[in-house]
Amino acid sequence: MHVTKRPKPSSGVDLSPMLDVIFQLILFFLVSTTFANLPGITLNLPESTTSQGTDISGVNITVEENGTIWFNETESSMELLQTQLSQVELGSFTKDTYPVSIQADEKVTNGTIVKIFDAIRINGFTSVSLRTTDVR
Repeated sequence: MHVTKRPKPSSGVDLSPMLDVIFQLILFFLVSTTFANLPGITLNLPESTTSQGTDISGVNITVEENGTIWFNETESSMELLQTQLSQVELGSFTKDTYPVSIQADEKVTNGTIVKIFDAIRINGFTSVSLRTTDVR
């Protein structure tokens, strides 16, 4: 008599559908996350008790303690700032409503900030905000 062995049923769990779902979740969170486009520099912003929150989209002008100027993520200078502001793509905004944010170290001189304001006004931008630290 010839006896054939029956294959034993597999008791393992197939993990590939779970890995597919985890991969899809990781992709979803990577795509849906927004990142601020601030340069990676450290500033001691001035303190204010009356500050209000604003949107940081638009143009970000950063001035370090040593006088280095950043236009969004690129290093700039006072002369180059005029050109960069004139080349800003506004999209659906107008120059009256396009947000411009200045963040300057508390040790930056008033004269430097005034020169930056002049460059902004010459290019027609009027929606300007100064970033501060809230002390409340």
